[in-house]
Amino acid sequence: MDTVFAGLSQGFAVALNPINFFYVIIGCFSGTLIGALPGIGPINGVAILLPIAYSAGLPPESALILLAGIYYGAEYGGRVSSILLNVPGDAGAVFTTLDGNPMAKKGEAGRALSLSAVASFIGGTISVILMTLFGPLLASVAIHFNPSDYVALMVFAFTCLASLVGKNPIKTLLAAVMGLMIASIGIDANTGVARFTFGIPDILAGIDFLVIVIGLFGMGELITLVEHQVTGKLAVLPVGKSFVSWKDLMVTKWVILRCSLLGFFIGVLPGTGASVASAVAYGTEKRIAGKSGESFGTGDIRGLAAPEAANNGSAGGAMVPMLTLGIPGSGTTAILLGALLLFNVTPGPLMFVQRPEIAWGLIASMYIGNIALLIINLPLVGFFARLLTIPQKYLTPLIAVLAFIGVYSVVSNPFDLYMIIGLGVFGWLLRKLGFSLAPVILGVVLGNLFEDNLRRALSISGGDWMILIESGRSIAIYVLTALILFVPPLVSSLRRRAATNAATSEA
Repeated sequence: MDTVFAGLSQGFAVALNPINFFYVIIGCFSGTLIGALPGIGPINGVAILLPIAYSAGLPPESALILLAGIYYGAEYGGRVSSILLNVPGDAGAVFTTLDGNPMAKKGEAGRALSLSAVASFIGGTISVILMTLFGPLLASVAIHFNPSDYVALMVFAFTCLASLVGKNPIKTLLAAVMGLMIASIGIDANTGVARFTFGIPDILAGIDFLVIVIGLFGMGELITLVEHQVTGKLAVLPVGKSFVSWKDLMVTKWVILRCSLLGFFIGVLPGTGASVASAVAYGTEKRIAGKSGESFGTGDIRGLAAPEAANNGSAGGAMVPMLTLGIPGSGTTAILLGALLLFNVTPGPLMFVQRPEIAWGLIASMYIGNIALLIINLPLVGFFARLLTIPQKYLTPLIAVLAFIGVYSVVSNPFDLYMIIGLGVFGWLLRKLGFSLAPVILGVVLGNLFEDNLRRALSISGGDWMILIESGRSIAIYVLTALILFVPPLVSSLRRRAATNAATSEA
């Protein structure tokens, strides 16, 4: 423990150096703006700015501090377009739309933005503290996760899907199946067979996740606005209070704490990331809420706080395997890993001894960055909220421009612009039919992970399905899945029975 505090002291000496402190602020502010733009997200923001940081001749610790600031700044910024426009800034912000946008439509945009900022701050801070204290230990556990363990984790995530949105489980299941079908489009990496491509060469590599998110949500929202404009239902959305109340914080305090921890531990597992963390957190909290969880998806502050705390918690968790083992925990940390190698720095346990100014400087900068992001974001809540006062006849083309620019700047393929229009129509039709888009997105996110790990597990065992339950970690996850699935209904049933007995005895 003394070594940890000594290293952290050295890290703060590096991070509080005036030029590095400046890079923390610039990275956080730039990341917030990047995250607020639909489709750009942290992974693309860091990838775009990496060449600039390298060509500027920055020292390795300064460059990494700047890029990391952009990373978790973008995690913060992703909530802005999700809440205001119902267009996720990135994959991790998809579940923020479920309760954040309904709050905005009820005139509570400022409340939603400020609550999400506080939840993000707490989630990010808890993850950095856990990374400081237990990073190497957790990374050593995560590295032993095998394909069958990941299959169990995906089953757990799909179990959370059962309680996501809507009261019709059949529609929820169908939406998830649609997501799985979309995820299977493209050439099968194992057999080389083209699946669901219909002879179109542009989708042989599959459909980019960015295209799916922007198409279903961004273009779907745009078509809905156009429909309202044509039918005369268009109205200026009200703007209420700009700050979250103490009561809201008390209601969500345990939600934020649970989801921060859950997000961090999921983030530590290589290959999962914020999208899985926010999905699992949202579904878990809805089940824990029991009967009161029926308000999730209609503007419940717990449904907003859960994914926001989880996706920022996962950002810190994803740093753990990258720094301690040299294994990226997410797409964005893979780019950060590339940045380290670009500067001739080899990540891993020895980096904390050989280059402590980089390892501990980065960790210390994340403490500073989280505070800076809260200070930067809270004063901007009122400004962002007032964007909703823009007449929606002007807001409609704004969403279209952001959607097209966001997609084309990343994929640079004109075909994908037509794809987002088609997916937008598909998403609009699903909404009209009463389907939630969240299970579709979760099916897309988990589909490839589930299939790849299931095939690896069966390849290792020679086709023996018993491998899926041989690991103690897998069994523990399946037990947790069963608890999540059966305990909440059982508790609700016992509560109803107790209430009935109490009413009978009073009579």
